[in-house]
Amino acid sequence: MRNTFGNILTLTTFGESHGPAIGGIIDGFPAGVKIDTVQVQQQLDRRRPGQSAITTARHEDDKVQLLSGIFQGETMGTPIGFIISNKDHRSTDYSEIARGFRPSHADYTYQAKYGRRDYRGGGRSSARETACRVVAGALAAQALNTLGITVTAYTSQVADIKVEEPYNKLDLSIVDNNMVRCPDAAKAVAMIDAIAQARKQGDTLGGIVTCVAQGVPPGLGEPVFGRLNAQLAAAMMSINAAKGVEIGLGFDFVTRRGSQVLDHFTRLGNKIRTTTNYSGGIQGGISNGEDIYLNVAFKPVATLMQDVDTVDLQGDPMVLHGKGRHDPCVVPRAVPIVESMTALVLLDNYLLNKTIHL
Repeated sequence: MRNTFGNILTLTTFGESHGPAIGGIIDGFPAGVKIDTVQVQQQLDRRRPGQSAITTARHEDDKVQLLSGIFQGETMGTPIGFIISNKDHRSTDYSEIARGFRPSHADYTYQAKYGRRDYRGGGRSSARETACRVVAGALAAQALNTLGITVTAYTSQVADIKVEEPYNKLDLSIVDNNMVRCPDAAKAVAMIDAIAQARKQGDTLGGIVTCVAQGVPPGLGEPVFGRLNAQLAAAMMSINAAKGVEIGLGFDFVTRRGSQVLDHFTRLGNKIRTTTNYSGGIQGGISNGEDIYLNVAFKPVATLMQDVDTVDLQGDPMVLHGKGRHDPCVVPRAVPIVESMTALVLLDNYLLNKTIHL
């Protein structure tokens, strides 16, 4: 099982949803970065379960304990180890799936690959693991901030309720002003109502998280197999329930002519810039200095509070009864995860660039 992400800056995570703890080891983090541990915890609080009426009722404090690599408020250049305790798991809620496979979950595929699985909350396949990514991403974001790079994500769509304005027409400072993390107040109300209604019906909804990285210098990424857009897409698709990624105009490119989507170059002061940014800040797999923006589509949660047909371990038909505590829509809690994975990719590529020239 591959549990390490990154090239120079790496994150290795461990733990299961219903084990005693989850945690990680961050290696290759540069020394001398001032760390605000309060900000790290704040990011975790944005992802933690039980934070609002539209998230899972599982209640975890998600208090991170940093074990190594930080001394007197600064990184030491040594491995940063951390753990987060699991406290409010109810393994009995999952006893029924010990003998059957939940539709659209990782139960069957894990069993097929390893010949065994931890059925308690999905074990290693649970989104609980993403808390470790948020810790690492929060640290990476603080390093990026010293370089003038910021990463901000928000909910841009839930079901068919969509924010129509582009990111640069929105006030992204108000993302956390509502529980769905949407900077359009009117659309946020509609999204919250839709999620609440789906929850009452024992159903779930999907949506889209939009992420923007600003201040990224030109030159990050590789021209062939290490393309920055490919690394970002891989990072996003490693998040539970993610089913699609588009960068820049993405799929909207197919509705335009080439003459309509050229990002023409111009000189602004002593820098070369583009007059438009249809490419989403990446051309030829390498950042061009413009804002990097991307959309990540998340499917509706596969666990329904309804009876669903499936098969048991022998392939015989059975019915699973909806139990447990689950998100009716993962999108609001996915916002800090998308930010974190973006920050990790950008800092890793910034460090990789340091190896190119003597």
